[in-house]
Amino acid sequence: MNSAVADLMRRNLLDVFNEPDPGRRNAAIAQTYAQDVVWHEPDRVVRGREALVQRATELRAQTPDWVFEPDGPVSVNDDLGHLGFRFGPAGQPPVATGMDIAHCKDGVIVELYTFVGGSIRPS
Repeated sequence: MNSAVADLMRRNLLDVFNEPDPGRRNAAIAQTYAQDVVWHEPDRVVRGREALVQRATELRAQTPDWVFEPDGPVSVNDDLGHLGFRFGPAGQPPVATGMDIAHCKDGVIVELYTFVGGSIRPS
């Protein structure tokens, strides 16, 4: 398995989208994604690292007490990574599950696809 891709997948989930501190989150974003990253969410496409910073901040604000947890190990095929996730209030059963699939190149994520099952609206 390509450990660099696996590390990027874990950083994407835990150091970016699970990180409440904006400074640490922004530092992780700078290390994890290409400047011109493209992120495909179920309802939109986010282009560029700065737009990803803004969108990650919005998501954290919508569900500040929710956490992401990996749902199984990272799968890697060449320069593609896959990681399932669970998402919901800390210490409670997940409200949503999903997966991220990323194309990685030169040590960063260049394209990210997020698939979500269930509802991610805060209760």
